[in-house]
Amino acid sequence: MSRPEGRPALFLDRDGVLNELVFYADSNEWESPRTLADLRIRPQVAPALRTLAAAGWPLFLVSNQPSFAKGKTSLEALRAVHDALQQQLLRDGVTLAGVYYCYHHPQGRVPGYSGPCACRKPSPFFLNQAASSFGLDLKASWMVGDQDLDLICARNAGCRSLLIPCEASAGKRGTVEPDACITDLSLLPGVVLSSSFHYL
Repeated sequence: MSRPEGRPALFLDRDGVLNELVFYADSNEWESPRTLADLRIRPQVAPALRTLAAAGWPLFLVSNQPSFAKGKTSLEALRAVHDALQQQLLRDGVTLAGVYYCYHHPQGRVPGYSGPCACRKPSPFFLNQAASSFGLDLKASWMVGDQDLDLICARNAGCRSLLIPCEASAGKRGTVEPDACITDLSLLPGVVLSSSFHYL
């Protein structure tokens, strides 16, 4: 639960926002990168996030990562991708205040990771957890994503939603209206820093 005196924060989906989605022929779908070799970080990410961090906005990554639950890759491979992303952001001068991954999937195949869970977006579980741990004001915060489930997650948490359309995920959006929409991540600081809720 957010505190009235808390700070605003920026919550970021990962795939399709910070890094490119990958097309896999075995599933005929665009997915999260399953291996380190498939990770491609978008070039506008670091400058945009550095600007927001310098303005006092803590940055959080919140992502569904069901590939292991679906039997498509190993947890070790997924964690290698996660670690590489964070290390590259650090080299680029970006520090994440928190990283939250849901490894479950309702129709998964791996015991212990399949079936319903509390943390998978659009559940606001991780946003509420971050608000409690870091003293954040969710009403003044933004959730940035490329799919409807990110926008619904923002709504469920009581924060505002910002859509960055990604061509590869076009089939997973269109039923929910975001609070704001931008075509390029470089435009993110302008929207967030001009919001009426901004304060340090």
